[in-house]
Amino acid sequence: MNTPPISSSESGTSHRFQAFDLLATLVAVLHHDGVVLFANAALEDALGSSRRAIQGSALAEFFTEPAVLQTALAGADSNEFATLRYDAWLKRLNQEPLRVHVVLAQSDLPGEVIIELLPLEQQARQDREERLVEQAQTNKELIRNLAHEIKNPLGGIRGAAQLLEMEMDSRELKEYTQVIIHEADRLQALVDRLLAPHRRPHVVGDVNIHEVCERVRSLILAEFPRGLKVQRDYDISIPEFRGDREQLIQALLNIAHNAAQVLSEKMTLDSAQLTFRTRVARQVTFGKQRYRLALELHVIDNGPGVPDSIKDRIFYPLVSGREGGSGLGLTLAQTFVQQHHGSIECDSVPGRTDFKILIPLP
Repeated sequence: MNTPPISSSESGTSHRFQAFDLLATLVAVLHHDGVVLFANAALEDALGSSRRAIQGSALAEFFTEPAVLQTALAGADSNEFATLRYDAWLKRLNQEPLRVHVVLAQSDLPGEVIIELLPLEQQARQDREERLVEQAQTNKELIRNLAHEIKNPLGGIRGAAQLLEMEMDSRELKEYTQVIIHEADRLQALVDRLLAPHRRPHVVGDVNIHEVCERVRSLILAEFPRGLKVQRDYDISIPEFRGDREQLIQALLNIAHNAAQVLSEKMTLDSAQLTFRTRVARQVTFGKQRYRLALELHVIDNGPGVPDSIKDRIFYPLVSGREGGSGLGLTLAQTFVQQHHGSIECDSVPGRTDFKILIPLP
């Protein structure tokens, strides 16, 4: 289409709307006829096109059904409404279309319209992340309170059993006191694990994520030397970042160890596979903040998948899909990742389980 020349006042639009670059949602400022005056950084990233290529073009061309937007713009131009909302599909370069919620509103200047595009998948993910953060905070308080309530009487039980044992001459009766002492020690170890993340100081230094991955890989292969392949898929351009190396090793080890344990059947067939994948994610939003760069670390296994009955609760303490499991590994992993201002989530189907960790990069 023939686009009208952009006037000097319009050329200042990009300066007036620079604040939109700080938003995680996709925003465009249009002429009343649909020509793009300004596109924010999030919209550039979503479309896979530069701002220069987007500005001056008709935004409707980026939708699978352009007529809907054109009709909406005509309604705005005739003052039929102040704000309009509808769902649509946004076309993207070399990617699948993105389902978005379109919010069209008149600008405070005549002849301008502001379009906000809210990715429905992203919105659902942000809601899920918020629930996970709230859940983690609740878990933290629950664990600390529960651990302290258990710890105090536990010491008394163990001490009483020891004193009782000293008064006994019967070897058979002493076996019972030994059971009490042994079980008290086992519960004490569990309590110590529950309290470990809150006791240990956060030791910050420069972290190379691939050194972390290699350390965990060597530990996993030492414990499961047969039938398991641990593959590397690294982006070696990922820079170092500030973090607690030991915490990240423990978080990754907990996830990888869980995965290896559920692969036991495939190990007997020599077909068990675990993959460590690292990537740089750009312009991503998690934890209610938008980051220019983030580490994206995946731990992928080809096991049976997370049981449906616990999919929504796998990061809860004492929830395990494995008989004999403590249900603390993923809870601690989540705690350590969140202490790095990151997020962790799981996508699982039979044959493929993917734990994804996101941590901001400098």
